[in-house]
Amino acid sequence: MILTGPEIIAATESGRIGISPFNADQVNPNSYNVRLGRTLLTYADDVIDPYRENPTQAFTLDDEGYVLRPDQLYLGHTVERVGSDVYVPLLFGRSSVGRLGLFVEITAPIGDIGFNGQWTLMLSPVRPLRVYPGMKIGQIMFFVSVGDIDLYAGKYQAAKGPQSSRYWKDRMALL
Repeated sequence: MILTGPEIIAATESGRIGISPFNADQVNPNSYNVRLGRTLLTYADDVIDPYRENPTQAFTLDDEGYVLRPDQLYLGHTVERVGSDVYVPLLFGRSSVGRLGLFVEITAPIGDIGFNGQWTLMLSPVRPLRVYPGMKIGQIMFFVSVGDIDLYAGKYQAAKGPQSSRYWKDRMALL
């Protein structure tokens, strides 16, 4: 089951969902709009290697915006910290942003129960596209979980700003 807009508000008020800052104007019939934060990351090397830490370059969006290029992956973040110890959050791009040719989440829309932080956005435009800090870029839906809950305590917990891949840490743990 998916939470409706009024239930998202009630769950936020009761603490079952954490959204900070919370703005009732960002509540939709069954989701909550999230906004693009000011920091973007790109990978610095021409080849990304999942078995090692990859260097990144960070830059700050100003109010004039920034043009994303189709040949580049950009890691952005939500302004809002969002999480829940009760519901399963899923992040999707807004349809109006998708109609501009921007992929907001490439392969990982599901969040874990217990995660609480800013969400990293995987931004990939089909053609050059100007984005602005604070623009409504995605929406998070909340689903009811069934069964015992094991809260997330992983490597991205309490994220602030965009987070590059830490896939290499998984491999290091196996060695």
